[in-house]
Amino acid sequence: MSVAMIGGAGYGAYSLVGGSSDDPKAPKARTVVAEPPSAELAASGSKAFLDAWASGDLDAAAKLTDDPTAATAALAAFKDKVKPSALTLATSGPATAAAVAAATASSPSAAPKATATPSGGASAPASTATPPPPGQVMMGFKAKAEFAGTTSTWNYDGYLGVVKMSDGTAAVHWAPTVIHPHLAEGETITAQPIFAPPSNMTDRNGKSLAGYASLTSMLAGIPKTNLPANDPADAGSGVVILDASGKGTPENVFTITAPKPGKPLKLTIDGALQAAAEKAVLDQSQGGKRKAALVAIEPTTGKILAAANAPATGFNTAFLGATAPGSTMKVITAAALLEGGLSPESPMPCPATTSAGHTIKNDFEEPHPEYTLKDDFTNSCNTAFVIEGKAKLKSGDLADLGAKVFGFGTPWKVGVPNVDAVIPGAGQNPDETADEYYGQGKIKMNPLAMASVAATVKGGVFKQPILIEGLPQIEAPGKLSPDTLTKLRALMAATAHGGTAAGPMGNLKGDIGGKTGTAERAAGQATDSWFTAYRDNLAVAAMVEGGGHGVDAAGPASAAVLAVGNPG
Repeated sequence: MSVAMIGGAGYGAYSLVGGSSDDPKAPKARTVVAEPPSAELAASGSKAFLDAWASGDLDAAAKLTDDPTAATAALAAFKDKVKPSALTLATSGPATAAAVAAATASSPSAAPKATATPSGGASAPASTATPPPPGQVMMGFKAKAEFAGTTSTWNYDGYLGVVKMSDGTAAVHWAPTVIHPHLAEGETITAQPIFAPPSNMTDRNGKSLAGYASLTSMLAGIPKTNLPANDPADAGSGVVILDASGKGTPENVFTITAPKPGKPLKLTIDGALQAAAEKAVLDQSQGGKRKAALVAIEPTTGKILAAANAPATGFNTAFLGATAPGSTMKVITAAALLEGGLSPESPMPCPATTSAGHTIKNDFEEPHPEYTLKDDFTNSCNTAFVIEGKAKLKSGDLADLGAKVFGFGTPWKVGVPNVDAVIPGAGQNPDETADEYYGQGKIKMNPLAMASVAATVKGGVFKQPILIEGLPQIEAPGKLSPDTLTKLRALMAATAHGGTAAGPMGNLKGDIGGKTGTAERAAGQATDSWFTAYRDNLAVAAMVEGGGHGVDAAGPASAAVLAVGNPG
């Protein structure tokens, strides 16, 4: 159904009859005066307007306002787009501040709100436009609209302002709220098909997700635009208010005919993995005393199989977090070095310290001049990655690879609000760039992003994560070369079998790979624990704030979910 915009023409001019002051025969302009109308004049003025509107004489009604042009367009749009078969309007007397506030309450739209005057009456609605004319008296009215083919009757309380004109008559001060108290400048009111919300959320196997605490607040944030297309056969009809773009969430102000009950919404979540994820983050967060989050993704599809936070009803760290990922970032740095020509056997000495405007150390004190890239990766040597990164890479290289291979740099739409990964591009100084090579500096990640990194390595190609079946998935413009992919998987496998990730992952069967991360925070704060890994067709990433080394908290949480496996 097409819609028409309903809005006022502003409050700038109140002259209703044109004329030149140089022409004595010209009619004098009829303007709004500062003096308020008497109670009797306000009552008669509002009644005359409402009677004309209800009778369908929109031209007469518009002429009883201080802006006939805007009023004519708005009243005609209401008639043509809402299409009431009958309209009854009756005055209900002066409107107090409380009455006006009640009329505008509970509106998600940006409708103007009335404010109380010192005398206890109600002023005109607040507006970002020119202030309303002085001396306005607010009057209430009751509206009843009927619709053909149904016994439904729409009753609502409205209000309008009445001003005194220079010829001594009354006029309704025109504003969108005259049509309906929730209607704001630039918004649209219309009758259109409406649909019931989903009856409940289910996992990919059709089982209810009602019992999973981490999902409760997360799923409440699903925008309607991300829900699957509705079946027209399920539609009812209602009167709605739309924002100026027509793309926001409509405000349903009245249901004309009820839609069919909503159907369950099937998500990509797997109930068994979700249960394991919720227990894992709760265990590693010391019962919710510190933030923890975990995301599990299916590499072959990008489907999110689990997403858990601790505290369960707190901040959605899994999708909205934005902190340094520590050495889990070395997965991307290693990929860049391999693409640049290095191999796992390439010599990469690991000194005890190096400098990038500040001293950089490792989690172990002894130097290892004999280390190769494989040794540095599996044992997580920061200094070697900084030195080799300075020698082989330049500012912006990680951002370029992140965009080309891992899908970063283009906004993701997973189904609920999320924060995209940040890898700074070219233009940083050498010291800032050096910090990126081991996951510090200005790099910002969350478990969703790092789980996708592991999933991309395992699957060989980026699949944008989604939480709702059928959502569009952006594609990365490229992928790692087969040689680089094979070598990167070998590095992650070695880390899982005999490197820093072996503790939590050593007993897992199947095709496994992992990387630990220990992210530095502000001075005096315990490091964040990070872990990203995969096992067969399941990839995970976890973060525990203040959890210490990656193997200490995020590792066990990730391993607990990987142990369940992907039964799909």
